Amino acid sequence: MEYTITILILGGLTLALGLGVLVWRNRGNLNQGETNYKAFFIMGTSFLPLGIVLSAATDNPGLMGISGLGVAYLAIGLKNRDKW
Repeated sequence: MEYTITILILGGLTLALGLGVLVWRNRGNLNQGETNYKAFFIMGTSFLPLGIVLSAATDNPGLMGISGLGVAYLAIGLKNRDKW
C-alpha cells in the first residue's frame, strides 16, 4: 500500500514537471494559424450519423452527445462557409 501511494505521487510529480517544461519551452510560440472551417464541417458530417448509430445500437442515450457535437460542428462549418 505504501508503494502504491509513493508511485502515484512520483508519477504525478513527473507529469507536472514534464508539463511545466513543455509550457516553459513553448511560451513564445503562440502563433495560431487560420481556422479551417471546412474541417469542422467534415467532422460534423462524420459525428452526426456516428452518434445516431452508436446510440441506437447500444441502447445508450448518453451517446447522443456525439450527435450533438456533430450538429455543433456542422453549424460552425456552415456559418463560416465563406472562409473555406
